[in-house]
This record gives sequence, C-alpha cells and structure tokens, in this order.
Amino acid sequence: MARKKKTDEPKQNPSNPLGENAHIPGAGEVQNQFITYTLESNYMPYAMSVIMSRAIPEIDGFKPSHRKLLYMMYKMGLLTGARSKSANIVGATMKLNPHGDQAIYETMVRMTRGNETLLHPYIDSKGNFGKAYSKNMQYAASRYTEAKLDPICGELFADIEKDAVRFVPNYDNTMQEPTLFPVRFPSVLVNSNTGIAVGMASNICSFNLKEVCETTIELIKDPDFDVAETLKGPDFSGGGYMIYEADKLREVYGTGRGSIRIRGKYAYDKSNNCIDITEIPPTTTSEAIIDKVIEHVKAGKLKEINDIRDETDKTGLKITIDLKRGADPEKVAQFLFKKTPLEDPFPCNFNVLIEGTPMTMGVSDILLEWIAFRTECVKNRTHFELVKAQDRLHLLLGLEKILLDIDKAIKIVRETEEESDVVPNLMIGFGIDEVQAEYVAEIKLRHLNREYILKRLNDIEDLKAAIEDMQDILKNKNRIRRIIISELQDVIKKYGKERRTQIIYEDDIAETQEDEDIPDYPVMVFFSREGYFKKISLQSWRMSTAGHKLKDGDEIVQELEVNNTDELLFFSNRNQVYKMRVSDFDECKASTLGDFVGTKCEMDEGETAVYMAVVKKYEGYMLFFFANGKVAKVDMASYATKTNRKKLIKAYSDKAPVTAMRYITADGEFVLKSSAGRVLLFHSGAISSKSAKDTQGVNVMTLKKAQTLVSVADYKEGQFIKPSRYRSKTLPAAGALLSAEDSAEQLKMN
Repeated sequence: MARKKKTDEPKQNPSNPLGENAHIPGAGEVQNQFITYTLESNYMPYAMSVIMSRAIPEIDGFKPSHRKLLYMMYKMGLLTGARSKSANIVGATMKLNPHGDQAIYETMVRMTRGNETLLHPYIDSKGNFGKAYSKNMQYAASRYTEAKLDPICGELFADIEKDAVRFVPNYDNTMQEPTLFPVRFPSVLVNSNTGIAVGMASNICSFNLKEVCETTIELIKDPDFDVAETLKGPDFSGGGYMIYEADKLREVYGTGRGSIRIRGKYAYDKSNNCIDITEIPPTTTSEAIIDKVIEHVKAGKLKEINDIRDETDKTGLKITIDLKRGADPEKVAQFLFKKTPLEDPFPCNFNVLIEGTPMTMGVSDILLEWIAFRTECVKNRTHFELVKAQDRLHLLLGLEKILLDIDKAIKIVRETEEESDVVPNLMIGFGIDEVQAEYVAEIKLRHLNREYILKRLNDIEDLKAAIEDMQDILKNKNRIRRIIISELQDVIKKYGKERRTQIIYEDDIAETQEDEDIPDYPVMVFFSREGYFKKISLQSWRMSTAGHKLKDGDEIVQELEVNNTDELLFFSNRNQVYKMRVSDFDECKASTLGDFVGTKCEMDEGETAVYMAVVKKYEGYMLFFFANGKVAKVDMASYATKTNRKKLIKAYSDKAPVTAMRYITADGEFVLKSSAGRVLLFHSGAISSKSAKDTQGVNVMTLKKAQTLVSVADYKEGQFIKPSRYRSKTLPAAGALLSAEDSAEQLKMN
C-alpha cells in the first residue's frame, strides 16, 4: 500500500519563520506509491502521445509534423507562387507545430528534392539541403535556402477546401488544421517513412508510384487481387539493385514485416583500373562504406585495393576505389557486397495508424484501407459540392420568379419606405423565401435587365443535371470506384516514372567464393540416427579405444573419411536441405555427443536432419526411395547455388514418405525390401535423372494395397546365392520372396 513519511524539517530562515517551502502544498514530503500507478498516470499518456502524434504515419502517408509543415506552405500560397525563404516557412509552421524551429527545419529538409531522400519529393528546393547518402554533407541554415511545394502536392490538397477531411483547432485554438490530407494516390507506400515510438516503430519502404497506382486500381476491381503481379518490389530514390527473393517479398507483402536485400551499383573503369560506386542502399551512407573498406584493407583482407576516396560532387554520388595491377574487379566487388554495407537489408515494418490505432499490415491491407479512406474523401467532396449546387439552384429559382415581372420588383423596392422592409416585401410580392429575397435585393441595379437574368437562368438546367449526377454518385459505389480509378490514372500520366531500383534475381548473381585459409586435411565424420554429427581427426580416431558416446537408443548410421574443406548437405524431415562445410564444425572426441545438426544449422522447430551427403564437387546423383515404391534420381548439380545460401526448400518430394536416401557418384545396385517380404535388386542406371529437386520419381517396385517399401541397402557382391532371382528386366517389378538358400543373416539391411 502507499504510505507517506515526512523528511527532516527545513531549516528556519529568520526572515521567513515558516520555512522556504511553506507556501508550496506538499513540499518537503516523499510520496511512496506503486510503480504501476506511476506507469499508468505518467508514462502511458506520454507513450500514447508519441505513438499517436509523433512517430507513426497515418493512412495519408504523413506524420503530424510533415502534415503541419506542408499545410502551412499551402496556406502561404507556395503551391503555385514563387519560392520563399525557408526561415519564413519555419516561422509560419510554428503556428501549428510549436516544437522549435530546428526540429521543423530538419523535417522540411528530408522532404526536399535537394536532399534526395524521397522517391517523389514534396518540396521544390533551392540551396544546400545536404544529401541523404552522406552524413558529412550538412544542410545550410534556413536563412540561406528557399523552397516551395512541388507540383505533386496538388494531389494532396486538391479536395482540402471541399470538406473532404476533418479539421481541428491548432494547439492554441487560433486556426484550423486538417487531421489528414485527402491524397489522390496511396502516398503511404510511394515515399519511405521511418519512425520510432515507445514500444513500437515503423519503417515503410518506398514503391514505384506507377506500380502502386496500378496495383490499387486492380484491388478496386478485385479485392482478392495478388499485388505481387503488378508491384514488383520497393523502389528507392538512391537506385541500386533489389535482390528478388520471392518468399521474402511475399512475406513483406503479406505481413508487413521482413527484410529486402538492396545492393549498390558500381562500374569498372578499365582505363583507370578503378571501381566507381554511384548508387548505394538507402540504409547506409558513403562514409560508412568507405570506413568499412579501410577497416578491411588495414586488416589485410582486401589486398587488391590501392586507394579509396569520395568524389561526390554536384553530379551525384561517386566513391572511387583504385585497384592494384592484376586485381579482379568482380572479385573485389563481391567481397564488398558481402563484407560492407554496399549490400544491406532494408528492414520492413509497415506500422500505420488507422483511425488512431497502430496496426502492422501487409501491402494489400494498407491499400484496401486507403481505398476506404479515399472513398470517404470522394463522398465528402461530392456532398460538399452537392450542397453548394443546391444552394445555388435555390437562389436561381428565386431569380426566375423575378424574371416574370422585373418592373414589379423595382416598384416594390422603390415604394418600400424602410430598408429593413425590402426583403419581407419581396418575399410577399413573389412568394419566395428570405434567402432568395436577400439574393435578389443584393443584385445591383445595372444587373436588373433581362439579358443578365436570362444568363443566370441558363444555369438552372445545368445545375439540376449536376445535382442529379452527384446524388447518383453518393448512392452508387461503382461510380465512386470509377472516379478513384480515373484519378489514379491521371496521377500515373502526370507523375509516373520508370523504376530507379532495378531488380536482379538471386540465382542470376554470380558470386565468387571468398578465399578463406581453411586447412585441408583428412578427418572422420559420423552422423547418428538422432541427428548428431562428430568430426574426429584421424589420429584421435585411431588412438581411441572407447566406443562412441550416444544418447539412449541412438546409433551411428553414416561413417566417412572426408577432407576438412568438403561440403556437407543435411537433408531434413521437412523436405529441406541445409548446406555447411566440414570446417564449420569443431573437432571432438568419440567420448562426446558431438554437435546437434538441427541447432548448428538453425533448423525450424521440430525439424531434424535425417541424412548427410558429403560432396567435393556437385557431381553424381541423389537417390530418394519412397514408401510408395517410387525412386527419384536427382542431379547433384541441382543443389549447387551461385549464392552462399545455407537452406534450400523443396529438396525432395513430399508426396510420399521417404524410406531411404543415398548420395552416389556412379550408378550401382541396391536391395529394396517391401513390407510383404519381397526383395528387388535395383540398378540406379535403369532410371534417368531429373534436374527438378522435388520430382516424384518413377515406379520401381510394384506394391499391393497397404504395402510399403520398408528398407533399402547397398548390394554387396555374393550377398545372394542366385542374384538373378531378384533382378528384373523391366520396371516396375514386384521382386521375389527370399529363397531358402538366402537366409536372413545374408541380407544386411540398413
């Protein structure tokens, strides 16, 4: 429970006998309270304020600081007028955003064309606004720079004067500001946005405007449309290359979370023997790349480099790397991609405020929310225009009655003694209401002629048609959809651009293997049924007298003498394969359990290794024997990759349970046994190989209903008295039962 205790009494001041703090209630007391109360009363309101009003963008793609700044620029007439000093813009924005001029100016800098942060900048700038790709290129003070709104902002403010969005009072209640912008395109995905709140963050990458608008159009037509068909991937202002990984991209599109690998762009200048880097990922800077390269050069890992320097100028980014004579530029570039931020993942976290609630959503969900938001904007705009048209029609209908007798109207005005009686007398004389009479009374004398009135009355039919059309729009959802589609198509025509970030596919990347100083010597490797792996030096294995230490019920199923530089392929029970090197494992003794492969390879929960293949070169075949009697023969080359991927999905077919696996460098014979006790001697050369890893294979052993292939063993010469009994000239074959001469002891099955 909470309790109070008084501190020592304050010392008395002769001039103030009641003490210095006597005028402050509760001063000098310590309040003990539960921390939960402090969190609820103090911390939680602060956290919610940061989330709602600072760090997380809303469906229009803007944070409050962005919105306040752009709206004040709009009110200053900077959409069509000349540029204004940035200091003036910052000062005006203080009316809406009283957080200091420096904070406002930094917000403004990021949205300018000169800073090159946004794919479609909102501010047309003049002067030095720094560069997003350099931390050392600082922007000039606000008194030296000028700015105005970029033409694309016309799509942000087009309907703002037509009650399309809600307005609220500013912090001191002296003016109104919009809660959202009635954006005509999904700006939330067109420009990147990053924010860190309390307990949550947002990191939205930018996409190509044309692709976003086309995707939105397709979603309007079909809410179940697959956005990956038209939205190829992120598009950044700095260009570069996006490495296309379908699974990761679909994860980002579906959940709003994940990462996408972006690599920089370089060119080899043969005449000067140097590499020029001109585009880099948006998550790094030129200084960070240079520092990392220098670090590797000093460590002796990049011996091919003579010099590196930043040659960035007004033409754009340029990092030049001078190479030594005879150096391979492709090899150096691949090292830079692996070991420096020249290739960097962009972490996606599509966290957006939807009606005050932070939500992490995929691309489809965000676009569907934007469509719903834009639909309301179009409805509000149409309703605003409808009311104005109805009011205008109402006035013209009153004017129409005046047309019947203009002289009577003049006579009523002339004969009315008091000005206040003019409107009531017109109402009585023509049977019109007060609003109509007020309108007629305000008409100048020079306009009370038939020509003027007829021109006004010609608008009546047009207004009636327009009102009918607007009423139909409000009732017809399809009309609203067509309006939004038309606006999106218009945005594409005005502002659509080709992609800056090019797409390259992972399998098309030719990566050179890094030369590592891995000692090459023979070792013994052991793999157990439960998925444990041991690497033991030959000397240690020969000197070992004790047997293997294993878990209860476990046994060694594979024992091979290999080299330390060989590669290991661990096939799992989830139809996946994990690639490692023998050198990735530490040497151990037979008296230890060894490494659990599932942990070492970072396999999924519940996934275990069931077979190990050791390869020097990706030659030969993988054989998969399935319980349904089929055998798949896959080229080992299918498991070789140009990239250093450690995990390959769909490593073998999942259509039937697998009974056994074998890695062979040359075709040979195998003994297949069914649950019915039949034995088939099968030669792997009888079937052709496939390049598809998940091929279902071909029928080799004929099985009756409920029968399965239960075991597979390598055939050993002399294993059977009459091996021809178990061979077959055609496949599939049922095999034969064991003869009396061939006892169970002669048949050694795994």
